[in-house]
Amino acid sequence: MGELPKEEHPPNALVLDDEAQVGAMVCKVLAMIGIAGEHFTDPVAFLTETKRRHPHLIVLDLALGQTDAIDVMRKLDVIKFSGLVLLISGRDESTLAEIERIGRAHGLWMVQSLRKPFRAADLKSRLQSLVRPERSQPARSGSLPPDSRPDTRIDLADALQQKQLELWYQPKLDIRSWTICGAEALIRARLPDRGLVQPIDLLPPAGDPLYKPLSIFVMQRSMADWATLSAAGHPLTLAINVPASVLNAPGFVDMVRQLIPTTPQFPGLIVEVTEDEIIRDQYWVHEVAMQLRLCNVLLSIDDFGSAYASLSRLKDLPFHEVKLDRSFVSGCADDSLKRGLCQTVVDIAHRFGATACAEGVESAEELRCLADLGFDSVQGFYFARPMPLGLLIEFLAKKPGDLLRNSASIKKERTIGGA
Repeated sequence: MGELPKEEHPPNALVLDDEAQVGAMVCKVLAMIGIAGEHFTDPVAFLTETKRRHPHLIVLDLALGQTDAIDVMRKLDVIKFSGLVLLISGRDESTLAEIERIGRAHGLWMVQSLRKPFRAADLKSRLQSLVRPERSQPARSGSLPPDSRPDTRIDLADALQQKQLELWYQPKLDIRSWTICGAEALIRARLPDRGLVQPIDLLPPAGDPLYKPLSIFVMQRSMADWATLSAAGHPLTLAINVPASVLNAPGFVDMVRQLIPTTPQFPGLIVEVTEDEIIRDQYWVHEVAMQLRLCNVLLSIDDFGSAYASLSRLKDLPFHEVKLDRSFVSGCADDSLKRGLCQTVVDIAHRFGATACAEGVESAEELRCLADLGFDSVQGFYFARPMPLGLLIEFLAKKPGDLLRNSASIKKERTIGGA
């Protein structure tokens, strides 16, 4: 068995995790990709339901109070469970890998594990990228087929050295004023033999030391680009992505102090750090964030909702913005579950005195829904894709009028509909 089977009934999953918040959020993400999930905190009830229901997928935490994942996997072996097993835990990767091997030794079909905190996109990829093996392959073979995707990655170190990197910008729309209020800087590479290279084939794994020179490049180029934008009459608030490991590294704050413009027209810079990284290094991030705030640089929690951080771990962070992960935004106008999650994020952001931004807006219906829910700003292909600096300046000179006309019609529809 290599993928969730296509049967008359929708795929279903049982989740065993003694953290109620994590279990509930896992079930919500499963629901978004068409898998009906049910959460258990009691291993006995979980195993009883597993025998009765024969789920397609089991999501299993490592530490479970008076028992653990290994005990549960032994029992799954006894009942000849033939579905997928996905481990989730905050333990180190070597521990997860070893327990995966134990599961395979018991004849279980183990999916590549996830470390807490994890993103919704990570959970989706574990389940959506699985490939069904040939029918002749035993159902409990204990190994997954290799990824057949050709290797298209390029060497980031070479791209940096050869000065092949570029910054593109995706505009951000202020829903309240229906104007462009900023833009996020996104990395690209342009190679003579391959043309434009996207981030998926460019960025190294998390924690790679190359993120330090890459972040220096992004900081230097974005501030130079801001000067060009300002000279053209568009002094936007730019946002850059910086890993927590670079944010906390010696010398980063000093570099920012040197590069930040001192002109009164400078509206400030936003540094986006993903939610999972923030909660792993929250104490150091808190100190650095306060230093950056003194430099007119504000913190944004990127991909919010994807790492399932508890509010108690975020309440002391001086963040300015919460950016909702695009997986929750897509289809929110028609999906009551997603719409409820969007409303929760808006309420959380505003409760902490921050703004709420939604990423990945691709339709007028989604934009209308997000406006009704109280989001402050949005990004998305519906009104602007990432673009080079020159095209951004042209966009700012011509497009806002169209945006205002489109937005006016959306606001009118909302009034007529009583939303």
